[in-house]
Amino acid sequence: MSAAAHPSGRPSDAVPGLGRRIGSLRSERRWALWTAYISLIIAAIVMLAPPLYMLLTSMKTSAEVADLSGNPWMVHAPTWENYAAIIGNPMFRGFFYNSIILTVCVVAITMVISVFAAFALARMKFFGSQVLATGVFLTYLVPDTLLFIPLYQIVGGLGLLNSIWGLVLVYPTLTVPFCTWIMIGYFASIPKELDEAALIDGANWMQMLTKIFIPVALPGIIAATIFAFTVSWAAFVYPTAFITRPDEMPLTIGVVSQLIRGDTFAWGQLMAGALIAALPPVIVYAFLMDYYIAGLTAGATKG
Repeated sequence: MSAAAHPSGRPSDAVPGLGRRIGSLRSERRWALWTAYISLIIAAIVMLAPPLYMLLTSMKTSAEVADLSGNPWMVHAPTWENYAAIIGNPMFRGFFYNSIILTVCVVAITMVISVFAAFALARMKFFGSQVLATGVFLTYLVPDTLLFIPLYQIVGGLGLLNSIWGLVLVYPTLTVPFCTWIMIGYFASIPKELDEAALIDGANWMQMLTKIFIPVALPGIIAATIFAFTVSWAAFVYPTAFITRPDEMPLTIGVVSQLIRGDTFAWGQLMAGALIAALPPVIVYAFLMDYYIAGLTAGATKG
């Protein structure tokens, strides 16, 4: 085997210390790869263990779940009866429809407000726009556990308790600030030459938004939409505080509240219902993950 060549044309063994440096770089790269692989494997085990356990439990009968002498990670007699019971339950289908209506309404409201607000804050410069943009994002950092008490009084005063329309009113307080922040970064990254060209051609602000910024910033809009969808579909604190009627419950609290009776837990149906509830976000992220990452990256690094 010939010796590695030096940029000057001499073999590496003719340059003192070059072979040792190359060997050291290769060793460091090997250790970095091993560290990365081990970290990814550990992270995958930690992240995938709960849904795998849920899947196994959902395929067990009630007697097998109650049998504590066996291995909880083994299924001796797989069954789909828990899924059939959940899907065949009209109340569960009502939870699912409530979640769909709630999510569609919240995502639509969030995106309309966020796109207009982000466009104004990013491109229509006015006094205090930067301070206002920072304040919009800071509101996202306020925990929802601190907000649900005053929001409960507001929703109660409007007569919207025990109604999904009360949740449609309060969920944007969780989604609008972060989505606006994402869109501000994306709109700010668009070259200003497009604004100038559009103004020269006689376009107004609304035409600039609909004809230029929305098509160019589509990855950021998709990222914000995915975030709004995830939050509105999976929110738990607000529906727990505002909804007590089963016919108005979304999926996140409906499954838990109706399948737990005192100290009796229908574990198989609970796990089946939780997996079905988690399926829509998984499907959305599986197909739109690239857009989500692109939108978050642009919103975090530009502007």
